[in-house]
Amino acid sequence: MTGIVYKSTGSWYWVKADNTFYNCRIKGKFRIKGIKSTNPIAVGDKVDFTIETKNDEDTGVIINIHERENYIVRKSVNLSKQTHILAANIDQVFLLITINNPPTLTTFIDRFLATAEAYSVKTILVFNKIDSYSIDEKAEILYLKDIYEPIGYKCIEVSAIEKKNIELVKNLMTDKVSMFSGHSGVGKTTLVNAIEPGLDLKTKEISEQHKQGQHTTTFAEMFDLSFNAQIIDTPGIKGFGVVDMEKDELGDYFPEFFALKQHCKFNNCIHVNEPHCAVKQALEDDEISWSRYKSYLQILEGEEENYRTDIWD
Repeated sequence: MTGIVYKSTGSWYWVKADNTFYNCRIKGKFRIKGIKSTNPIAVGDKVDFTIETKNDEDTGVIINIHERENYIVRKSVNLSKQTHILAANIDQVFLLITINNPPTLTTFIDRFLATAEAYSVKTILVFNKIDSYSIDEKAEILYLKDIYEPIGYKCIEVSAIEKKNIELVKNLMTDKVSMFSGHSGVGKTTLVNAIEPGLDLKTKEISEQHKQGQHTTTFAEMFDLSFNAQIIDTPGIKGFGVVDMEKDELGDYFPEFFALKQHCKFNNCIHVNEPHCAVKQALEDDEISWSRYKSYLQILEGEEENYRTDIWD
């Protein structure tokens, strides 16, 4: 049988085939060529499986994984040299951003976007909780939109509480598999519940002590929605560790840098110390964002974010 993985708990997988869910496992070792990952099978994967019956109980055994259209990864929980696949075969990712409570830093946004570009995943930036912001915080949203919209990223201001732009998000999700991601506490679950109230996913309040969310999603899980759409809800992540990016290709995953690359004097320019660099010239002319360039340098130099990036909340 062939089905789609809807949930992974590490050792068991819920696979949907012919409108029926099957509890499946992997028989023996299962590795995908070229990917060193802690989870060989991810939510969204298309798999082949057989049914085994023991003690009058049916169990699925996954025997093959179909080639992925795309997937998105981050550093694994414990092993920094390995990856953790968040989800596979995604049409688009909605990256939820909050100005405070908790704050989403540009370094986190840029790491996520670069990874999404590297793995050919379209990303939409969602500024959530706009009903709760002061004038200065709303100005910060405008500042961020001025950075990301000109380089091709769609930006949406949303309030799950006031239902602002919920229909717009639903329209963008229709006929697609969408993944929701972001820090814990940015309101992913509340937004999903606003989009599809029937799911009634659990939410928790923000921790006042740390201004961080108490994670409620332990594993990624896909849901079928009533308006012909599917959503993958992912655990909140504190940081986004970038993996497997060569220095000479990193600039290709910053769209505004890639657009200028042909004008650099050297074909292998990495936009740091080389003379006649079009990216550095555009930076001096305020045509590209200094915060984006700072994020680029941090990734290039192998620096982590200001907080640990190797753990889930």
